Amino acid sequence: MPTILEIPPVEVQNNLIQLSNDLDLKIPSKRLDKNLLVASWNIRAFGNLTRKWDSDDTDSPKRDLHSVLCIAEIIKRFDVIAVQEVKSNIRALRDTLKVLGNHWSLILTDVSKGSSGNGERMAYIFDTRRVNLSGLAGELVVPNEWVNEISTNALDEQFVRTPYAVSFRSNKQTFILVTLHIKYGGF
Repeated sequence: MPTILEIPPVEVQNNLIQLSNDLDLKIPSKRLDKNLLVASWNIRAFGNLTRKWDSDDTDSPKRDLHSVLCIAEIIKRFDVIAVQEVKSNIRALRDTLKVLGNHWSLILTDVSKGSSGNGERMAYIFDTRRVNLSGLAGELVVPNEWVNEISTNALDEQFVRTPYAVSFRSNKQTFILVTLHIKYGGF
């Protein structure tokens, strides 16, 4: 069974070169003291993975080592990435961090319980050479006492997965990012 740190097959290597070249054209380069690149990414059902370079039709989950390498290639272009739909099983996330290397870190929420929480959590993945935690991390909740004071129907229910706020520091500047996984669909 292959592992994420092994040399991938040639076709996977070629695919990663194509992805990297395309990303070079579309995403600005990280420039120390000049920019800070922040992204938000809903990586659908980011949890377990099949330990093969390319999963088969019968494999579950479909996400494989090739996919993790592609995800890491995209993530490394940014300084901080807010990720939604991180599942309770974080095998793919752990392998992604292995690929990114020791200068990458993460902070994440607990798993949302209940059927509507879908066993998901939120995470921030960040390049510690450019960004560090500055001490604040918390989930945002509207106090029950305020719900009736908000305009009619504006907040019929609390968030299924509460918004996640984390404070970061970069070049002596502190900033707070908030990520949330909103309910979509018809009204």
